[in-house]
Amino acid sequence: MSVDNLPPLREVISKHGLGALKALGQNFLLDLNLTGRIARAAGPLEGYEVIEVGPGPGGLTRALLAEGATRVIAIERDRRCLPALQEISAAYPGRLTIIEGDALETDMASLVKGPARIVANLPYNIATPLLVRWLQTEPWPPYYASLTLMFQKEVAERIVAPPGGKAYGRLGVLAQWRSKPRMLFDVNRSAFTPPPAVTSTVVELIPRAEPLAPADPATLERVVAAAFGQRRKMLRSSLKSLLPDPIAIIEEAGINPTQRAEELSVEEFCALARAYVASR
Repeated sequence: MSVDNLPPLREVISKHGLGALKALGQNFLLDLNLTGRIARAAGPLEGYEVIEVGPGPGGLTRALLAEGATRVIAIERDRRCLPALQEISAAYPGRLTIIEGDALETDMASLVKGPARIVANLPYNIATPLLVRWLQTEPWPPYYASLTLMFQKEVAERIVAPPGGKAYGRLGVLAQWRSKPRMLFDVNRSAFTPPPAVTSTVVELIPRAEPLAPADPATLERVVAAAFGQRRKMLRSSLKSLLPDPIAIIEEAGINPTQRAEELSVEEFCALARAYVASR
């Protein structure tokens, strides 16, 4: 038995027949020391509601509650996991709300009533779309005080990458524009059941009170996607998917048309987005 008087996770998985489903991107974390470390990394949790996506059998859920979260809102698409989560709810009366549904289709802002944090061992197949959605939240600053999320290490490196390298791209621009991201620690593949093919990394993103520079979120994403869609080409060529002749908006933004996407700062991408809007 564990400190919360709930059985070990392996017993929970066996009892409820919870084999991880590849189609749902599931890799269960069974090490309660590790889930506790993730929960503490997201802290302090006292006084905060916590949104968790893809709790599975509830290892991280238990840690978030044990570390003092006022309430955990667990969004789970796999109904097989609901009985295991309901057992946790019974152990923490009134502090766990279970939402059966697709996180990509859930209005998360409407689920919280006070200060919130988002903490999750994200299913790999929805991790990037979810992050982009959280970064495009309106109004800004957002309803959450922090994001503490697990990604494949390669994705984590893209989130924090500075301009000039191969890892720098669309995800890094969007993340760094509205937040301050940093990699916290790696998680070995052996910590999961089943073990994924890659190392994972926990990333913290703290929302900026104000974005690095003014830009419309949807327009910025469109400009960045176009620029990195053909990242080996100069901007005068890669941005032709936006405009037949993009030279004018590139020069209006004060950028050399012969530069490539990976050479631009976040602020320069914002200038491009503003110039694109002004040209229409």
